Amino acid sequence: MPRKLRLEELGNARLSARDKGIPARAFGMTVGEFLASGPRLSEFWTPIVVLDDELIGHNVDVMAQWCSGRGLELMPHGKTTMAPSLWQRQLDAGSLGITLATMGQVRTARSFGLDSIMLANSVVDERSLAYLAGELADPELSFVCWADSIATLEAMERGLRRAGTPRPVDVCVELGAPGGRTGARTLAEAHDVARRAAASEVLRLAGVSGYEGALAHDRSDKALKAVRSYVERQVDLHQALADLYDGEGDLYVTAGGSAYPDVVADVFGSAMANDSRAGDSRTLWTLRSGAYITHDDGFYRQISPFDEGSARAATPTTASRLRSAMRGVARVVSHPERGLALLDGGKRDFPFDEGLPVPRAVAADLDGAWSPLTDASVLAMNDQHSYLGLAGDDVALGSVVALGLSHPCTTFDKWRYLPVVASQVDDRVVDLVQTFF
Repeated sequence: MPRKLRLEELGNARLSARDKGIPARAFGMTVGEFLASGPRLSEFWTPIVVLDDELIGHNVDVMAQWCSGRGLELMPHGKTTMAPSLWQRQLDAGSLGITLATMGQVRTARSFGLDSIMLANSVVDERSLAYLAGELADPELSFVCWADSIATLEAMERGLRRAGTPRPVDVCVELGAPGGRTGARTLAEAHDVARRAAASEVLRLAGVSGYEGALAHDRSDKALKAVRSYVERQVDLHQALADLYDGEGDLYVTAGGSAYPDVVADVFGSAMANDSRAGDSRTLWTLRSGAYITHDDGFYRQISPFDEGSARAATPTTASRLRSAMRGVARVVSHPERGLALLDGGKRDFPFDEGLPVPRAVAADLDGAWSPLTDASVLAMNDQHSYLGLAGDDVALGSVVALGLSHPCTTFDKWRYLPVVASQVDDRVVDLVQTFF
């Protein structure tokens, strides 16, 4: 199991006027001191993004139990939040480790003591390779990265030799697809990469990797067929590499973002059954879903098989579905014309790349009673404003609007601190999640 992260410094960080949304009375306090003072959401400035502690716990449990019930490992993508305190909750629920996207993120994670890391990317520059060689002196560090070409492997070898790596670096061969993202485009090319990695003295062939989410963007039959075909090719590649794997160490077959984990699990499940019959128990069939921890009210709500309103069968009951654990709150600062209000939060505060925010409720202020907002929509966004179109509802100048958000990955990066309330009905701020983008 991964070691506990070193999170003590998070509570010792000192708050100031430089921290967006933080109440003035917190300036000069440490995070720990402020939380001990019993803060309420009503103290915070708008715009703000708010997380829900109860629902985060629910989502973490749902995903952990779903993976465990299928014999799958989970290494959630940490770049979704870049929040070590949330990574710890995922690790505590049984995650094998944390996936990251850049070596800069790896360096940040290591500063908090994370010792089980998958880099869903290649490492080719000498600075990063020298750093990695130094970190591998820690015998407790489990690190695996991806490579999709012989040129990538050669760049790794040059850097690792110069740095004098104390042990080989685990590498998964990344399989891609025409029109996809990175990854070897054919099984033959991937096999060549694997053969080269297996022959290296500073690298170790550690499995097969890839990302199916780049191949589709909806739940159409065509999209699901493309995803399934791709994951089946991953399994075929893994089986074809059996003679190249050494006899020691874990092997990974990894796919599964937050859009199609059910398809990946289905294909992996069949392969796992074959492995069991063959007596192979060292392959770790690993999902990397990351957005599930907060879910959302937009893209993932529409595409995830785990959404609370989904009719899809990935989870059997509504109680075992994901629920959105984040929301934006912005204040009405202008009524320039009939049917239009301007909010004080925009692209600098809320995500917009996978759909605009969705108005959910309105209140006189953050400590007021919320009323549903049904005849409204966000029409457009500027850097610091959202255009709220009003068909029937009216919102008073100075009132606050709760917004459903789409895409956690472009929500967290806009905030250094995100207040966490106890629940939907309890606005006690029980944590300040700190991000490190």
